[in-house]
Amino acid sequence: MKKIFIYTLAALTLMACGKKETSVAAEEERVEQVRTIVLQPREIEREISVSTNLQGYITQNVAPSLTGKIEHIYREVGDRVSAGSDLVRMDQTQYKTTKISMANLEVEKNRIEMLLKTGSATQQQYDQITTQYNSTKEQLEFLETNTYVKAPFAGIISAKNYEDGELYGGQPILVLTQLDRLKALVAIPETYFPLFKTGMKLTLTSEIYPNKVFPATVEIVYPTIDPSSHTFQCKIVIPNAKNLLRPGMYVTTNIGLGKANAIVVPYQSVEKLVGANDRYVFIVEDGRAKRVAVTLGQRFDQDIEIIAPEIKEGVEFVTTGQHKLVDGVKVNIVK
Repeated sequence: MKKIFIYTLAALTLMACGKKETSVAAEEERVEQVRTIVLQPREIEREISVSTNLQGYITQNVAPSLTGKIEHIYREVGDRVSAGSDLVRMDQTQYKTTKISMANLEVEKNRIEMLLKTGSATQQQYDQITTQYNSTKEQLEFLETNTYVKAPFAGIISAKNYEDGELYGGQPILVLTQLDRLKALVAIPETYFPLFKTGMKLTLTSEIYPNKVFPATVEIVYPTIDPSSHTFQCKIVIPNAKNLLRPGMYVTTNIGLGKANAIVVPYQSVEKLVGANDRYVFIVEDGRAKRVAVTLGQRFDQDIEIIAPEIKEGVEFVTTGQHKLVDGVKVNIVK
């Protein structure tokens, strides 16, 4: 009886071990069914679109280098001004006093100059009056510029912070923004950095003018890459002679980069990492799925360009069944 019990226990133990080994083997041999394509480069018209906000090419604070009372502000917000037109008149007292002093010094300088020629005045006297005259002249020019403030360029008044009679100090009195030329900063994915050059032509579109296309030019390609966004900045310049576009307007830049060979795959085959904006795909190597992080490029309706060192011609790329895959799992390619 004891022997029978021992044999039975041994048999049960062997059966349990056998089941466990079978289960492990089954888990190790799990195979996922997928469909694939063999990647081939495709010629595309390289174009990227990036949205941004317009700015005045020049925005200047109208802020005289004099404190004191504002006698008169000639312009209101929204007024268009031409270069050299009057903007602000400050308290004129100091200017008028200095102008009188200047006139008196000019008379005295001329008198001593005549006396010097007859020997009735010394060179030292003449040098002293000349120095005083030149210093007062510089002071008068400074006061004139900052008492009667004029527009340095044509533009539009975009802000006004004072009224007539108020004491000036701190904030600019007006803000003048150039309108006939605008600029914008555009963040471009780092992938395209080698393709961007100063002087490149591009176009802008705006929802406000659905049937219009506005030309623009790349003025500066900034040389550094933002490590957090993986983008670089371009400064673009937009002619705006008709003043249709305005600072602050939201526009889309359309940048043609010529023909290029690219790897383009179905958009639905690209996965997004949960909780992040990182994208990845699966390829097949030696019968197993391999997860590859990719950068997205240009979109073409239902297809999209993907970029990564592993993504190249001849690679077996998973188009269906990728949602069930994990890195390293065995796959069976369904034709």
